[in-house]
Amino acid sequence: MTLKNIRRGFAIATLAALVSVGSAHAADEFFISDTNKNIAINGYDAVAYHTAGKPVKGDANFKYEHMDVVWKFSSAENMAAFQADPAKFAPAYGGWCTVGASKGKKIATKPELFKVVDGQLYLNSSDGAHNLFLKDEAGTIDTADKNWTEIESKPASSL
Repeated sequence: MTLKNIRRGFAIATLAALVSVGSAHAADEFFISDTNKNIAINGYDAVAYHTAGKPVKGDANFKYEHMDVVWKFSSAENMAAFQADPAKFAPAYGGWCTVGASKGKKIATKPELFKVVDGQLYLNSSDGAHNLFLKDEAGTIDTADKNWTEIESKPASSL
């Protein structure tokens, strides 16, 4: 099994776990930039990171609710792609900072601080965190994967 398939399986397992936990906890599993509207990834298009290779602001005309969170897209095509396979496009660790997850924390992210590694979107919270991630992507991801199983269902405020 390739590393890409392992990470994709991890993302699918994470989403499946969220479904089993129920909607009451789903919103806290994802970093929500606007808690009044439950907007994921600060309203950026999760699919565009993969297809355009850059953050693209989503359009209010193309929004989709998944796991009690509103996801915005820049086009109908991107929205359809996400609807067909959310685990493929949703960011790792619910959109929380990858470096933060590697340290056992849920830290808000900035949409421009990202990297797609083996088909998985990773977001970070600051230039410093992003630079740490870039220096040791595999190690950071491995540690974050291990920590995520412990922090995934915990509120960010408790970490």
